[in-house]
Amino acid sequence: MKIRALAVAAAVALLPATTWAEDLVVHAGRLLDGVSPTPRAQVSILVHDDRIVGVQDGFTAPAGARVIDLSKATVLPGLIDTHTHVTYRRGGLTTQLTGSLLDDALHSTVAARKLLMGGFTSIRNVGADGGTDAALKRAIERGDVIGPRMWVSLEPLGPTGGHSDPRNGIDESWHNDDWGNEVIDSPEAAIKAVREHKRRGADLIKIMPSGGVGSIGDDPKRMLMTEAEIKATIDTAHSLGLKVAAHAHGKAAIDTTVRLGVDSIEHGSYADAESFKLMKEHGTYLVPTVLVGRLVADMARSAPNQANPGSAEKAAAIVPIIFKMLHDANAAGVKIAFGTDVTGLIPFDANAREFKVMVDAGVTPSDAIFAATRNAADLIGASDRIGSIQAGRFADIVAVSGDPLADVTELERVKFVMKGGKVYRDDLAAAAP
Repeated sequence: MKIRALAVAAAVALLPATTWAEDLVVHAGRLLDGVSPTPRAQVSILVHDDRIVGVQDGFTAPAGARVIDLSKATVLPGLIDTHTHVTYRRGGLTTQLTGSLLDDALHSTVAARKLLMGGFTSIRNVGADGGTDAALKRAIERGDVIGPRMWVSLEPLGPTGGHSDPRNGIDESWHNDDWGNEVIDSPEAAIKAVREHKRRGADLIKIMPSGGVGSIGDDPKRMLMTEAEIKATIDTAHSLGLKVAAHAHGKAAIDTTVRLGVDSIEHGSYADAESFKLMKEHGTYLVPTVLVGRLVADMARSAPNQANPGSAEKAAAIVPIIFKMLHDANAAGVKIAFGTDVTGLIPFDANAREFKVMVDAGVTPSDAIFAATRNAADLIGASDRIGSIQAGRFADIVAVSGDPLADVTELERVKFVMKGGKVYRDDLAAAAP
């Protein structure tokens, strides 16, 4: 009997911890709900466990509900960054050659926490080596690590010598057993890689049809994947229910990839009026990532040992081009989703600096906020769960002291963070008398 009792006790210890339901009501002094551009005043957000169950005018206090007082703050849905690399570390070739996937994995746990504390309750990670992003996502879902909700792509896919080829600029005799999941050089290789990524836990696929800025030896203006490779990747991904994000700077890569049905263009530097027309016709999102170009150029000047050879020149050339492109794309009515291209160049608690750059390029503060809430959720394919404060969505809620419609940099100073009904940050309560 004693042995049996010990066995039962051991089995119970292995069961997941019980989650006790809790009723909360958040009193929002000013609400930007991710649905309407018009703010609402004095609103109660009713939360049961991890979901929003109601949004009511006025400050209510249902019996038994714990009240969270944000009556002097502006409340928004949790922010969403659709272009992160949360497992990548800063340092160029030095980091690539001296670090390991274990370093990436440990680094990512710190970065994930910073992202969440900065108000980003959801991210789309579009490139990570060795499945480290999928492992981080699982750790967050288990509760082992504090971080945002994640949609992950694993390794980006591109051709030999392209932006995702880890051997660029490295002695051909060097070898790393972890390299190999990034390179595709035929439609058949593309189909197999997409299927393997799906099997390994990818939520979306990232492709590299053009060269890049931070990589060595490739030209961002050139299309480096064939149409057949691009089509095979997109068709296979869509057949498996996966969306596809395309790193594309050059016009040829942008226009071709959009015609073939890609879901989003990342960067889009050399897009023009014809490109914007195609994107509108196909419903393609643009994820502009403007701030990171400036930071690459700045880093190349201030810390050249951390920049890859040739990156400084490419970054300096592309910064004004991508800024103007965002202005023109916004004026043309292209759908825009918020993304920062975080790789360590932007501190992982400063992603919100992208908002100011967007506004400087002509995007209104309201539309910039929509880009990081409603639009981002739509691009991910999760509008029923994130991106707005409505009944049925996760209780992902952030707050700032001031008015981000008047000063969008308020979003760089998030004071309150709730994810799934759990409060992770509340500087407003700490500041209350």
